[in-house]
Amino acid sequence: MSRKANIKSLLTEDRSLIPERFINKLEDAVHGFLGITLFLLGLAASFFMIERLVTTRPFFPTGLIQAINDILFIVIILEIMRTVTKRFTDGFFQLDSFLIIGVIAAVRHILTVGASLTLETQKPWEYFKRAMMELGVNTGIVITLVFAIFLSRSLQRKRLDD
Repeated sequence: MSRKANIKSLLTEDRSLIPERFINKLEDAVHGFLGITLFLLGLAASFFMIERLVTTRPFFPTGLIQAINDILFIVIILEIMRTVTKRFTDGFFQLDSFLIIGVIAAVRHILTVGASLTLETQKPWEYFKRAMMELGVNTGIVITLVFAIFLSRSLQRKRLDD
């Protein structure tokens, strides 16, 4: 086989110059590192949440609302970690996991905006209108993502039944 034909076969075939096993091992190593990093971030955020919970005055309602916000943030970190680690067992990322993370993030924002409206007095009318728009948009996001989860799971059940 001539050199020109050899180069042409490299360009036209679906072969890579880098071995596929090497790429897979490298990808697994990066995902493992990211999983461990996300776990450590979740752990650090938990300690920070406890420290803030103990030191925030007044505890009710400010400290309590901050704690709920922090807990939902930690849940988001752990869900992302779970999604990354599931990639090892399933071989691909799960759509449902990302949708659930989106729902948690939107609910967290709804709770934060609602709490700020409740706690703060004498807010200008523009602030109130903006907060209501944020609540409406986030509610729409939650409904849309929950519907997407429903569709995804219905499709998965249908595939299992077939």
